[in-house]
Amino acid sequence: MATFNLTVVSAEEKIFSGDVKSIQATGIEGELGVLPGHTPLLTAIKPGIVKLTLEDDNEEVIYVSGGFLEVQPTIVTVLADVAIRGNELDSERILAAKKRAEDNIREHHSDANYEVLTAKLSKELAKLRAYELTEKLVKSKR
Repeated sequence: MATFNLTVVSAEEKIFSGDVKSIQATGIEGELGVLPGHTPLLTAIKPGIVKLTLEDDNEEVIYVSGGFLEVQPTIVTVLADVAIRGNELDSERILAAKKRAEDNIREHHSDANYEVLTAKLSKELAKLRAYELTEKLVKSKR
């Protein structure tokens, strides 16, 4: 199967660079998949998971805090403020941050910062999904 070059970059470092068969991400208008030969595209992406299918059919998961996805004929780039490989996520830290976000929402539900608090919770939930999907992929390889 044909491949294309993918680069995933955070504000701090390059997270991934290599050839892949496909990627899946959450755009601002919904889920999108990219295969070789995809029409050029530039779109914002929501906090969530970027799922890669590598040349050897293994899959990898990367959490992104949002950002942009650019598709060119043979190159796809994901630019995110924060990008973390699924196998580098810590479930205990995620669950603690999720609980703090939920507590903050309960305590400040009438504040003007409610949108900020719910965005924080959404990011923690996305990290948790990335962690769980990574764990599921690791178990399926065994």
